Amino acid sequence: MVIREITEKDFDSLMRLYMHLHDNPFPEKDERVCSIWAGILGDKNHHIIVAEENGSIVSSCVCVMIPNLTRGQRPYALIENVITDPGYRNKGYATACLNYAREIAKGENCYKMMLLTGSKEKATLDFYEQAGYNKNDKTAFIQWL
Repeated sequence: MVIREITEKDFDSLMRLYMHLHDNPFPEKDERVCSIWAGILGDKNHHIIVAEENGSIVSSCVCVMIPNLTRGQRPYALIENVITDPGYRNKGYATACLNYAREIAKGENCYKMMLLTGSKEKATLDFYEQAGYNKNDKTAFIQWL
């Protein structure tokens, strides 16, 4: 298993993995999508972490650092898009991605990491708790736009 940050050549592999996330379709590589991809790759605060097995991306998470004017001006990190290919689940890939994200956040002096999930599945919630997240300190509200 190799845990690393995404590179420009990983677009197709990542998009194939994302098809398992909320049944996302594979996007057309048009100017808009390519611009988003370039923006992510060029953003020092945006990290897409992947787990690679035998040359294939099998798991990923996104870790975004948010600059902050409170808490001693320390940033915080937001975790999103945690996904593992169904054939590779329960083997530690997502945990390794989340641990890598935590190290990035610590290196950026973040004071906290936040993760939201829409899942109500006990196994998913237990996974996040085992990864060090708790559901007791904050209440999340979402407004869909």
